[in-house]
Amino acid sequence: MVDTGVPGRKSGGWRFAVTVVAASVAMAILLSLGTWQVQRLHWKEALIADIEARRHADPLDVAGLEAVLREGGDVDYRAARAEGRYLNDKERHFLATFNGEAGFYIYTPLALSDGRYLFVNRGFVPYDLKEPANRTQGALQGDQIVSGLARARLAGKPGFMVPDNDEAKNIFYWKDLDRMAASVGLPENTALPFFLDADATPVPGGLPRGGVTQIDLPNSHLQYAITWYGLAFALALVCAFAYVRRKN
Repeated sequence: MVDTGVPGRKSGGWRFAVTVVAASVAMAILLSLGTWQVQRLHWKEALIADIEARRHADPLDVAGLEAVLREGGDVDYRAARAEGRYLNDKERHFLATFNGEAGFYIYTPLALSDGRYLFVNRGFVPYDLKEPANRTQGALQGDQIVSGLARARLAGKPGFMVPDNDEAKNIFYWKDLDRMAASVGLPENTALPFFLDADATPVPGGLPRGGVTQIDLPNSHLQYAITWYGLAFALALVCAFAYVRRKN
């Protein structure tokens, strides 16, 4: 007679070993994901604090912003100011929504005294007021002092889902600084390598509406960390229950 008890025990031991390995791998993954989210939480909190400090610091002029860049710093969202003259006939239109309304952000070159140019996001206009002829009161003339927040230029197209800019219709879907400058005939290498979002100081006629900078940095990393650690704890309880049951 063949003894089937030993093979059965061996088969059961093999399955138990595989289960232990699989549970260990799963536990390691869950704990790693939880720890990664904690690290992301600390990074995001530091980033938010840094941006808040930049926003509320004393405004930097153009020379100050350039010094930050030379030192390897970040000018994004820094309080800033600039002086110059708007080239209203060279404004560029960036498709956007503001407070639930479709329209455009108006990017206008500001001619500086040293012969260079700074693209200023003057603010929002509704879709049917895209053309400057429909809002002539807002075409500020002469020397201007513009205050707001500096914005870093984009290194490239944000993603493949973003449409290509339509320069012929003056509709930009992403802020390609080089093409914005070239499309209005600015001399090469004269556009500053950052933008300035104008603040909400009212302009004649009310358009463009400034102060449109949106700072939206979701911070859900704590919830994600709790989720992953919670799943790891639940797995530990299941494993403990299975072990006790096997022993009995």
